[in-house]
Amino acid sequence: MVSTPGHDGSLALAEDVLARAIAAGATEAEVVVTEEDGALTRFANSEIHQNVAESNVNVNLRFVAGRRIAVAASGRTDEEGLRALVKRAAAIARTCDELEDWAGLPTPDGSGPILGAGGAYSRATAEATPEFRADAVRAVIAAADAQGVLAYGSFATSREQVAVATTTGIRAEEERTSSQLITVSMSPDGGSGYAEAAATDASTIDAAALGREAAAKARSTEGAISLPAGDYPVVLEEYAVLDIVDMAGYLGFSALAVQEQRSFATPGRRIGSDLVTIVDDGADPAGLPMAFDYEGVRKERVMLVEAGVCRDVVYDAQTAARGGRRSTGHGLPAPNSYGPFPLNMVMSEGSTPRDELIAGMDRGLLVTRFWYTNPVHPKLAIVTGMTRDGTFLVEGGRIVGPVRNLRFTQSYLDALAAVTAASRERRTLKGFLGSAVVPALRIDSWTFTGTTEH
Repeated sequence: MVSTPGHDGSLALAEDVLARAIAAGATEAEVVVTEEDGALTRFANSEIHQNVAESNVNVNLRFVAGRRIAVAASGRTDEEGLRALVKRAAAIARTCDELEDWAGLPTPDGSGPILGAGGAYSRATAEATPEFRADAVRAVIAAADAQGVLAYGSFATSREQVAVATTTGIRAEEERTSSQLITVSMSPDGGSGYAEAAATDASTIDAAALGREAAAKARSTEGAISLPAGDYPVVLEEYAVLDIVDMAGYLGFSALAVQEQRSFATPGRRIGSDLVTIVDDGADPAGLPMAFDYEGVRKERVMLVEAGVCRDVVYDAQTAARGGRRSTGHGLPAPNSYGPFPLNMVMSEGSTPRDELIAGMDRGLLVTRFWYTNPVHPKLAIVTGMTRDGTFLVEGGRIVGPVRNLRFTQSYLDALAAVTAASRERRTLKGFLGSAVVPALRIDSWTFTGTTEH
């Protein structure tokens, strides 16, 4: 547990800084205190080579003087450090231009202080030891050894205490935990395989299964052949689907993107097949739950896409005021250029067993994951990137061999519209900023625009 000298917990520290800001002349103020204990075990060449742990505390102060808004942060919680933080924020505010449409900090919803969400905390994760992580890594390496490949990756565990206090009366505090195991296996002949999992409870991650998955992929990708660029039906494993959902959140599901007219999301617009339903739900135990956002607003369950049709986007306090509605509880820490963001996306499962998705393809590709993806046209959600760590040719509903990595340039909206099957199993994965729960998908057509020699 991170120590906050002179304060009985992170919320008490936030209250202290808030009182100092008011005394310094703030007309409004928001204090976010984040205390984190994190640890990471890294491995390479099938050996653990590093175990690190760190404890941090961050005090983030949004100091408002009329319509002038300043943000300052500090890792110091002693008297001198807090005094300097408030003094610096007040000085910055005096030099800022006024934000003409500033609508004020959010107000409480009337339900009282927010004290956390069920399922956000796991004692097993909070108390995870180096030995616990080493045992999991040992299982990954054993799976790699059985296949004659080398394992690389990391296993991270963290505990986070977040508290928010504002002059408008918001009080929120929550303890959260998260864990993530990532592994890449490499074969002597150039094959590579990937596996990953995230969870609130680190003890639920099946390290041996992830090790077997990555190792088997590494062996099965040896001797890959070149395939011409073109349009192919695909089965995307969950790691690739994560990129679609994550990119959609970044490009379209934020109210700021809508208000700046760079989003594809319009209520009632069809962007996917009937199999595509995506919500943002901070209370879903399948993901990494969180009860409130970084403005202290309780997170709402927001239907983003229902049976392929756009329904809503997420809001923070400022975009909500511009839109004439309340925040949905999706604010990020100030200062924030992204606007609100869906941190807990959940895509509905389908009815097809995961292993049977390829059975529906006469000739196509199975893709493990994407990397180095970048948007080309935000409003059309056109993205370019590469396949990685396992791309396979499918013929007659079965895998016939590995394919060298391909470059694609594809509208993710067109891909969602072409979804013909979704797996009934789903995985919890960490994304760009938050987490997502996603199935694997079969998609009628995917545009590959280039080939590689690897």
